[in-house]
Amino acid sequence: MESTKKKTVVLGATDNPSRYSYLAVDRLQAHNHPVIAIGKKEGRVGQVDIITEHPQVNDVDTVTLYLNAQNQEQYYDYILSLHPKRIIFNPGAENAALEKLAVENGIKPMEACTLVMLSTGQY
Repeated sequence: MESTKKKTVVLGATDNPSRYSYLAVDRLQAHNHPVIAIGKKEGRVGQVDIITEHPQVNDVDTVTLYLNAQNQEQYYDYILSLHPKRIIFNPGAENAALEKLAVENGIKPMEACTLVMLSTGQY
């Protein structure tokens, strides 16, 4: 298992336990990764508050997306300003335009599932 802590921004976070973004925030915490959860409305998942603002965060390893391509557009500049090492496009979040922007900015785009990556030790 990878023991390195990877600061992760979850875009599309929710406090609804039936949503994959909730599970991602929960499992990232369980794996001791620092999490910044950003959603449409405030809430809480475990020890992590879901916020609605877009704070400038340093040393971001991963941005993981739980928004469809259309809902990602308002976040393009914000995501790029974080300078993450990678962006994970979870199922349903695939976005060729943002993947191209990522590559142009030296960010690795990945069409993958955060939950699967965590459960298989590939995160």
